[in-house]
Parts: sequence; C-alpha cells; structure tokens
Amino acid sequence: MQNNTFSTLFVGQNLIKLTTVDSTNNYLKILVSKSEPLAEGTVIMADDQFAGRGQQNSVWIAAPGQNLTFSLLLQPVFLPINDQFKLNMVICNALKTALANFTGKNIVFKWPNDLYYNHQKLGGILIENLLSGNKYKSAIVGIGINVNQLEFSPMLAGKATSVAQILQQDVNLVQLLAEICSQIEKGYLRLKSGTYADLQAQYLTGLYKYDEIAWYKQGDDIFEAKIIDVTSNGQLVLEKEGKQLQFNLKEIEFIINNT
Repeated sequence: MQNNTFSTLFVGQNLIKLTTVDSTNNYLKILVSKSEPLAEGTVIMADDQFAGRGQQNSVWIAAPGQNLTFSLLLQPVFLPINDQFKLNMVICNALKTALANFTGKNIVFKWPNDLYYNHQKLGGILIENLLSGNKYKSAIVGIGINVNQLEFSPMLAGKATSVAQILQQDVNLVQLLAEICSQIEKGYLRLKSGTYADLQAQYLTGLYKYDEIAWYKQGDDIFEAKIIDVTSNGQLVLEKEGKQLQFNLKEIEFIINNT
C-alpha cells in the first residue's frame, strides 16, 4: 500500500505491512525476482517474523507485534562492487542517528552490524546484495530492532535491551520506522551524489569499542587489542602488541563485560 505519512522522497513511501512472514528479507527477494518492477525504497514490515535471520544464517528472535522487523529495497547501481561496505556504513550511521534522535541516548553499533546500548544488543542488520555479473543490481536491507519488548529469554538475560527499556515507556513503531527511513534516505542520497566524504569517519565514531583497549577471542586465544579501523571491504582492523591484524566476519569474537 502507498504510504503518505513519511516525509521522505522514496524510502518507505511504498510500505507493505504483513501480519506474519517467515522473513521479510525472503519475502522482498521473492517480490524482486518477479517480472513486475518494484519501486526503490519499498519497505516490507511484519508484525511477526517467525524465521528471521541474522548474519551467516544465525537466527533473529523477536516477540510478535512488539518490535520493528522490516526489509528495505535499495538499488545502489552507482556503487562499484568492491564498495559494497559503504552501504553498510550508511545504514549503520543512519540507524545510530535515528535511534539517538528518538531516545536521546548514545547508541553504537558493534562490528559488523549489531546495534548496542550500554553493552546490550538493541538490534541488528542483514544486508543481502544482489549482483548482475560484475555490477551491483540491488540490496535488500533487513533490520530488526527491539522496541517495546520488555522480557527476553533466559539466554539473552542481561545481553539484550529495547527502546522501551531505555525510555521506560512504549514507543510508536510507525513513528520510529519513519525516522529510520528518513535518516537512511539522507545518507543514501549523500552516498549517491558522492558528497559523503566523512562516511568512514562517522562510521568509526559510532563503532563499539573503537580506539579502546578491549578483550577479544580468536579460536582458543583470548587477547587484548584495540580497534583502529575497518577496511573498505569491511574487515575489522585491530592493533595487538604493536601489530595490525585484519579479521573477516565470524573470525573474531568480542568479549563483552556487561557490568
């Protein structure tokens, strides 16, 4: 259905609300695969996403009707394939800004794309890039944010939080979605116009544990190091005992102290 409540040019203007779906990313991919063109900026929002996915097929669990689980279609054909991570940075920066505007709190993102507040997970991002040969065709941006959920499973006790827990009050999901869409569109249009020179610096400023000595785990090795950068293709750069080390997704684990 068309949406006229968002003050955006295209992100969220075609908003499709679903009661229940396995995964909004899967649903959007099916729509994209059909012959009828789908408008860039289309958002698929679900009350209940019963098989949501995180990075590398991990599971995202969200209480039905209490949180934001949605996917966004973008078509960054202007980006070279080796610059895909720039879109990740745009989305992370936009979510940090949108949530900070809504909560008044300092939200950060843990590499590569989890949202955190006070060492607790607030949300996550899953970007699936669709390529055509050696060209960027489209990106399906899946976002899950704990909004009004107050209770989490014992496995997540002390490890997860929500916007409602931060603010001590319920939040209107559509209003929060509108703010997120607005911030994503601003960042995306800046990237498209080539006027986003501070993209990397802004990303690093919002990065959890950036330029701090912290504990990490690689296999059986637990060590202290400092995040000093993220490469253009998304690798995490740590400084350990004067040496620079680069890590891909799932190669390293943060050891988080919640106290």
